[in-house]
Amino acid sequence: MRGRVLVVAGSDSGGGAGIQADIKAIMAMGGFAMTAITAVTAQNTLGVQGVHTVPPAFVALQMRCVLEDIGAEAIKTGMLGDAATIDALCEVLEGPGRGIPLIVDPVMVAKGGHSLLADAAIDQLTGRLLPLATLLTPNLPEAELLAGMAIPDVAAMHRAADTLLGLGVPAVLLKGGHLPGDEVVDLLATGDGVERFHAPRIVTRHTHGTGCTLASAAAAGVAQGMSLSAAVQRARRYVLSAIAAAPGWGHGHGPLDHSVLRCVSLTPD
Repeated sequence: MRGRVLVVAGSDSGGGAGIQADIKAIMAMGGFAMTAITAVTAQNTLGVQGVHTVPPAFVALQMRCVLEDIGAEAIKTGMLGDAATIDALCEVLEGPGRGIPLIVDPVMVAKGGHSLLADAAIDQLTGRLLPLATLLTPNLPEAELLAGMAIPDVAAMHRAADTLLGLGVPAVLLKGGHLPGDEVVDLLATGDGVERFHAPRIVTRHTHGTGCTLASAAAAGVAQGMSLSAAVQRARRYVLSAIAAAPGWGHGHGPLDHSVLRCVSLTPD
């Protein structure tokens, strides 16, 4: 076991996304997962039925307890919920978490449409949290909100990636799964240029937690000392394999098979 990752995110009672997906993905990559819970949700494959938030001061306390004892080589964020939680998170990042690579998955809307980030918190996310980040991993709806532009095609993805880099984050993994077509294109953009990844689209409704899983798998790679490109490539292979092996449970957007390791190399390319 190598690579300690502290995940700051909400819990998914259905086990497909959130903290549950984060832990499974990090462990599958050979890392060690630790958590600071921001909210407890009641949800299943059909959607979010309720959210019970954790006080921001207690979120910060969870983080400090982990960092001041066990330590971490990476921090990954998911559902943060509101501006007060983002502020509490940033205070820890600027204290005991200073210098630790930060992977931000800007969880804003659940797969079923339930809002998971208050509108008033978006300014805090872009103005305070993103300048502390190492990697931002938005899907297209999230990128449209953060960049303030429509993203109807791959050309627009490139423009949006440039806009997001302008927010102060040094690297953006922009996921193109929401675009139509038989091929899915993701972009890894940095100040040095753009790396483009292609994969055949897997036609399935069982994609719950793909964003959490991808970001956490990438965070594990960063924690293990892999380059950002290698960490993202390994994470993408893992997610594609997990989607293909999805067990088919639930009546809505079902979970992935996080235990799958077929076709996934745990060593860098």
